[in-house]
Amino acid sequence: MTEPSGRQLHSLTTPRAAALAGVVFALLFAAVLVALRLPEPATSTRLRISIVLTPFAGIAFLWFIGVVRDSLGRLEDRFFTTVFIGSGLLFLAMVFAGTAVEAGLLAGRKAGIEADPEVVAFAHGLLLALTNTYALRMAAVFMMSLATIWLRTGLMARWLVVTTYLVAVSVLIAGDVTPWMTLTFPAWVLVVSLLMLRRPPSGPAVPMPLPDRG
Repeated sequence: MTEPSGRQLHSLTTPRAAALAGVVFALLFAAVLVALRLPEPATSTRLRISIVLTPFAGIAFLWFIGVVRDSLGRLEDRFFTTVFIGSGLLFLAMVFAGTAVEAGLLAGRKAGIEADPEVVAFAHGLLLALTNTYALRMAAVFMMSLATIWLRTGLMARWLVVTTYLVAVSVLIAGDVTPWMTLTFPAWVLVVSLLMLRRPPSGPAVPMPLPDRG
């Protein structure tokens, strides 16, 4: 199969509007957290809201990871990038696992199944462990690894690097003190996304000649 003569390939570039993914994640994930942490968080309405919004927040977070990695360009370091991506994916996995526990509780209620109090207590304990302990700690590692990359490369302002370290340490230490500490992570993502949107766009894509396939 031959390509039409005169046709050129263009390098794939990240659209600047993709930085909006962080804003979308921050708003959706904050809404999920608020729905769960208000009084009587186990009501069916609030569980349904969090179950519906969480997948969309997760998709937006994946785009946010891609945008952040794209901003590193040739300055990317494989070690810190591995920690950065790995902690982000683990954070997302813990959030999805916690949402699955919520979905199970809601499905049982809709089916009219009265679960034993011990089972309900176990489900709530598992939910809190996944979201408040493991997911939150992975979010802290995500922030610290990214702050280290910014510090070494100078891609972001020093005040953002210092703020990121402080927020990450606060999450690691005080994550179990108050459930509202989890809101600091979407707030941080929102700030980073807005700063990325303010950065000047990258140059135009460089055309690439098609390879000669004979």
